[in-house]
Amino acid sequence: MIKKLLASVRDYKAHTLLTPLFMIGEVGLECVLPLITARLINSIEAGAEMSVILHYGWILVLMALCSMSCGILSGWFAASASAGFAKNLRHDLFAKVQSFSFANIDKFSTSSLVTRLTTDVSNVQMAFMMIIRTAVRSPLMLVFAIVMSVNMGGPIAFVFLLVVPILGIGLLVIAKKAMPLFKAVFKKYDNLNNSVQENVKGMRVVKSFVRESYEQQKFAAASEDVRNDFTKAEKLLAINNPLMLLAVYICMTLIPYFSAKVIISTHGSAMAVGDLASLITYSMQILMSLMMLSMIFVMITLAGEAARRIVEVLDTEPTLTNPEHPVEIVKDGSIDFENVSFKYNPDAKTYALEGVNLHIKPGQTVGILGGTGSSKTTLIQLISRLYDATVGTVRVGGVDVKDYDMEALRNQVAVVLQKNVLFSGTIKDNLRWGDPNATDEEMIRICKLAQAHDFIVAHPEGYDRYIEQGGANVSGGQKQRLCIARALLKKPKILILDDSTSAVDTQTDALIRKAFREEIPGTTKLIIAQRVASVEDADLILVMDDGKIVGQGTHQELMQSNSIYREVYTSQTKGGDDNG
Repeated sequence: MIKKLLASVRDYKAHTLLTPLFMIGEVGLECVLPLITARLINSIEAGAEMSVILHYGWILVLMALCSMSCGILSGWFAASASAGFAKNLRHDLFAKVQSFSFANIDKFSTSSLVTRLTTDVSNVQMAFMMIIRTAVRSPLMLVFAIVMSVNMGGPIAFVFLLVVPILGIGLLVIAKKAMPLFKAVFKKYDNLNNSVQENVKGMRVVKSFVRESYEQQKFAAASEDVRNDFTKAEKLLAINNPLMLLAVYICMTLIPYFSAKVIISTHGSAMAVGDLASLITYSMQILMSLMMLSMIFVMITLAGEAARRIVEVLDTEPTLTNPEHPVEIVKDGSIDFENVSFKYNPDAKTYALEGVNLHIKPGQTVGILGGTGSSKTTLIQLISRLYDATVGTVRVGGVDVKDYDMEALRNQVAVVLQKNVLFSGTIKDNLRWGDPNATDEEMIRICKLAQAHDFIVAHPEGYDRYIEQGGANVSGGQKQRLCIARALLKKPKILILDDSTSAVDTQTDALIRKAFREEIPGTTKLIIAQRVASVEDADLILVMDDGKIVGQGTHQELMQSNSIYREVYTSQTKGGDDNG
């Protein structure tokens, strides 16, 4: 796990190495300062001349400046290294998510991925900075201070043998009890993020059903869970400070007491006053180092769980990969399904799609009808290899889709979903997702085909109109038409409309289909629809039920041979109860 995370340090290796290097310099100087201070005090006590005092004074000033410089540089490099590490880690995580197939995405919830990219990375960033800086400083300071205190105080330094175990055991107990609480918080963060995302995405539904109070209560419950665990953990950590102060007061009482006895009994021959002052300083350094080590221990424990969740994403291999020698060119828009069956989970007992045999010629228009859950969308997802068939073969342009370079294949298969997404930016920005080099003239022509031009130019800003995230400031029908135009700009060999005209009126739907017939006759068009009128004039109509194709043919053929199609057509054209 550590090796996987350290791969994200990359271009910040120098800063990462310089941080502890300067920290060693700072610690070394800080530990020598009390020794020089002791000599200065002893010299003053012995009646030294002013030149001697100034000599020690200048040494102290110079060492303090050097120590401060080392500390500043160490902090600067630590900040740069940790921020750069976090940036690279987020980039690596995001790039990994972008490489995921739909099956990989199904494994992680959206809210969990957001938490891993934000909160978890921030926790690991803080731990990384503490490891390269504080985790170097504290042990070094602890060792140096103990050595120096033993050197100066002799037997008196054994006071630390009494205090240090008490403080160390106490801090370890606190950290051990706090660890499980911090670990539990992460899953609750996922639930909290999930509540926020669901509420924001479904804001219109929430308001239309007047469910604001319910959503507030749900969010409050998730937030209360996080608060409870953090409160328990912070209450435990709050004991750190009193425990630390207890150790400090014990040392401040015992060390001066024993030191004073030694100084008085030996008349300063075994220990001088300056040595006592330095010994107290070293005791503070030792205790502060122990406290910082306990905080590092807790932080690393907290970050350890975050790191595990991050590495879980980084270690997940995409279920779909390119072959060793991929085919780069899609010859035409022909589609063939040969004995294809598919299930989303390998352990599932039943197939979502079963026994599909289908042959579509280039340029054909194919309509797909079926009830909810009949696997219409599953069928078209196999064409652009968003999933791989569990059994059988799917071919596009006469080539198995598994043999294509996935980018080359998907560039030739444009899909417009019923709930397609527009991104924040202008209409032009969104349209150029289809073709980054599209000219204004091309965009206007395509938008006229998609019946989007009129409502675009009706707005004062026209094609420069700003679209809010998700297309929140345009209607459902306008969003669908913009998505159709975006797909057409790809100039695909296969165009799939997954119920993507459901929000437009029948006249506009007819105009879009007419434009398809006249303007892109060579493009294979698959239209999933609920309205028979949307596919009535198709070259081939598929009727799906329970993951199987239960009928295929033209409108006239299906009216004669397929009872499901006939019932749907009758209910829609003659105002049957099912269409009410």
